Amino acid sequence: MKSQLIRIAPLLSARIMAVSLTVLCMVFTLLPAPAQEKIVSVDGTISEILCRIGLEDNIVGVDVTSTYPASLQKVRKVGHNRSIGAEGILSLGPDIILVNENTGVKPETIEQLKSAGKKVKSFSQEYSTEGTKKLIREVSQFFNRAAEGEKVVQELEQDLRGIPAASAPKKILFVYARGTGTMMVAGENTSVDKIIGLSGNKNAVTGFKDFKPLTTEALVAANPDAILLFNSGLESISGVEGILKVPGVAMTNAGKNRKIIAMDGLYLTGFGPRVGKAIAELAEKSK
Repeated sequence: MKSQLIRIAPLLSARIMAVSLTVLCMVFTLLPAPAQEKIVSVDGTISEILCRIGLEDNIVGVDVTSTYPASLQKVRKVGHNRSIGAEGILSLGPDIILVNENTGVKPETIEQLKSAGKKVKSFSQEYSTEGTKKLIREVSQFFNRAAEGEKVVQELEQDLRGIPAASAPKKILFVYARGTGTMMVAGENTSVDKIIGLSGNKNAVTGFKDFKPLTTEALVAANPDAILLFNSGLESISGVEGILKVPGVAMTNAGKNRKIIAMDGLYLTGFGPRVGKAIAELAEKSK
């Protein structure tokens, strides 16, 4: 009898364990899935990175610079990052708000969000290809998606290897336009200045940082080989014919040769995952 019990005991233990595992599986199946963390991204580049690492479904709100991918157009907009208010963000009930220190979200807005008990994560961005890789990795690691982030970095590195060798550099003048009444040129240390350099060209204007108003005298003196604008900016001044009518443009090499380049704003200056493609495109269009 005792020997029979000894033989039966392991069988009973195995059956009990199997039943226990089945019950546990049933319990976990019935439990609700953990809620997704709701994200508001107040920066177009960060929004693009989130989508690339598989977090697009978590995004409940974005700023107006978040234009890529196109599916983000369906997401609630909370305004422009430089003038954004806390109320619009809070109304979406986010768990976390992501901001880019470079884009000028007001400190008081960030304090309001924190005072409301919201988690705010700030990222700093350097306008370089290495800075882009660093930002992709930091955002990915913050959300425990390091592997997904590395795939994006590898794709970027492949794009960078495909950039054609620079020939003779051209002088490119970037004009920020919002109608003929608002026209600014980009100086040193701007994101557009950096990408012009990476494309093998040089900024047509030097000696100042950030942006300053476009003047006829400065335009003629710079004599750019090409004039670069955002697509939206060129549209605001009636296209190529409109920019050619701006005083001084017709006297430049760019005007004489009708060398006007237009590119999407986020793509050109966002220094996001597509920066390698943007550099290559600018290099090709400036030839």
